[in-house]
Amino acid sequence: MKIPACATKAYDRKRQGSGFLLALLLHRKNNPRGMNQSTPELVIDRVSRNLSGRTIIEDLSLTLDRGEVLGLLGINGAGKSTTLRMISGMLAPSSGRVTLGGLDLYANPERARRDIGYLPEEPPLYGELNVEEYLRFCARLHGIAKPAISAAVEKVIERCELGEMRRRLTSLLSKGFRQRVGLAQAIVHEPALIVLDEPASGLDPIQALRLRTLIRTLAEDHAVVLSTHVLSDVLACCDRVAILHRGRLRHSAVLSEIDAGGALRVQIERDVDTDAWMRMAMVASAQVIDARRWRITLKRDSSAGELAKAINDSGFGLLELRADNNALEEIFVRIAGQGDTIEAAA
Repeated sequence: MKIPACATKAYDRKRQGSGFLLALLLHRKNNPRGMNQSTPELVIDRVSRNLSGRTIIEDLSLTLDRGEVLGLLGINGAGKSTTLRMISGMLAPSSGRVTLGGLDLYANPERARRDIGYLPEEPPLYGELNVEEYLRFCARLHGIAKPAISAAVEKVIERCELGEMRRRLTSLLSKGFRQRVGLAQAIVHEPALIVLDEPASGLDPIQALRLRTLIRTLAEDHAVVLSTHVLSDVLACCDRVAILHRGRLRHSAVLSEIDAGGALRVQIERDVDTDAWMRMAMVASAQVIDARRWRITLKRDSSAGELAKAINDSGFGLLELRADNNALEEIFVRIAGQGDTIEAAA
């Protein structure tokens, strides 16, 4: 494939905004290959990043395997984008290690980076190219062998529902289609790890819903890191969540354990204390929400019916008993409202 001259010019102009693609071009020019089928395993081991004497990320440790979507959650300025840039190979940590498939990302960039697909918050599109030209260009940058490029591009166009836009200049696309094309360039080479920074930013509800569906589909064959400050994106897409605040990991958990796991929302007529709940045989923990509302976690093999009977027998006056579907929201709001007090990661 002959790369259009306009692509080279646009590429030069956007080097600062798309350093990841530049790195791919430099180390893959003479290393064509077919689709990657390696099994990913991302390990972030005690990673820190300092900038101008200020600690941006401090002592971060996380792991991720194929088939998982990890939601990196935090308010603006929490350190999410810095973390993603270190994971994607764009920003070296000041200390600690990032490994992919057992290889240190920064000691082995030629091998490790070919297994990463990265979508920054602003997709690195080249307006002089149409969608198909741009994706073919990215396929070359990602090192896909020339005979395999056409098939790879066709597959990703279908996967991201870009068929009707394939001949349109990327500069003329709507926000929703720009995000789809950005995602397409991140997955065209079938990477082991896909890193997405605020992919639903600026999308309307229908576009966001389609994007969430696509992310869940990607998780079947890849490891995915999704950075967002939108709780609904995490709940809809992710298997696990890691909450960052002021550059530190404040909470890490499996979502099913947060929103299920015997957690119940209880409202009663009387004021009681934690000890009153803990005297009930089926209660594992009790967290006060306000004076007469509690979040109760049951012990294994205990039921909501047993709890309801115990509440009535104790004379608390049961007003409401339901599954707690807002546990993640409460955790996030509590952490986001903290000062420098650190909550131990689960």
